[in-house]
Amino acid sequence: MAILLLVALLPNLLILGVQSIGVCYGRNGNNLPSPQDVINLYKDNGITNMRVYDPIPETLTALRGNNIEIIVDIPNYNLQALTDPNAATNWVHTNIINYFPSVKIKYIAVGNEVSPGFPQTAQFAPFILRAMQNVQRALAAYGVQNQIKVSTVMYSGVLTNTYPPWNAVFRDDLKGFIVPIVQFLAQNGSPLLANIYPYFAYRGDPAHVALPYALFTQPGADPGSGYHNLFDAMLDAQYYALEKAGGNNIEIVVAESGWPSDGGFGASMENAATYYINLNNHVKSGGGTPHKPGKVIETYLFAMFDENLKEGDETEKHYGVFYPNKAKKYNINFQ
Repeated sequence: MAILLLVALLPNLLILGVQSIGVCYGRNGNNLPSPQDVINLYKDNGITNMRVYDPIPETLTALRGNNIEIIVDIPNYNLQALTDPNAATNWVHTNIINYFPSVKIKYIAVGNEVSPGFPQTAQFAPFILRAMQNVQRALAAYGVQNQIKVSTVMYSGVLTNTYPPWNAVFRDDLKGFIVPIVQFLAQNGSPLLANIYPYFAYRGDPAHVALPYALFTQPGADPGSGYHNLFDAMLDAQYYALEKAGGNNIEIVVAESGWPSDGGFGASMENAATYYINLNNHVKSGGGTPHKPGKVIETYLFAMFDENLKEGDETEKHYGVFYPNKAKKYNINFQ
């Protein structure tokens, strides 16, 4: 009986493994394929999860009727407007209800890496929670609050005492900002979306962060933490901090993780290929992390293409897992 039950469950387990990996679809390039060609590329490669950074009608229309689940971002510059409940309802109707369920919208990410402690996004911090609440109310008014979850995207900079991971907490100066968000997520059964980048940890402190530890190639465990790779350590640090802030039952979705192939320290084709392939295999294995063993880590690779118009550090232009001509950069098996 047990064998028959396992056989019966096997297709679902296989599907679960496939769905654990997605790819972020950034559009900051002047040489990228059309949205329809991009959707076809996802389908051809068995990529069933996507994150989009703006609800572009052309992209959402191309997604209609496809078996691709998506995260839809609300860009930071839109947050203040959505503190008005009517504006939030209009946004939800225009960008979500008009496409759902033909487009498999899974999460709405209200803002990306917004924090009072992050100078690039601090100006948006006063608007995050109210925008999240208004979007949640609008979804509830349309009766889809159980199918589409409202969240926001955080990053590792909101933590402190992250080594070893079980000591991690949210920074004291940010708790007034973060704890109400954690309470919102817990009340609504929403996950926390988190950008996890071992590359930045390695680049920022190569004397203490070993490259093999960041690339999943370290042969043994880190003696101070018992962790075998930095990705798991960074993810578990987020979990430990969440739990200490009252978010014991909140799941974490890794909304971005990647490694650049050019443009700066540690950025190379070899390192990027090693990281993406090993991360993909690690997530698909279903082994979870030391703190969450056996838990599927829903993870979105950043990003689909090299984006030649991306602002900031030169490395920002070199995160693609595909070239703009749709050729694979790395031998990643998404299926």
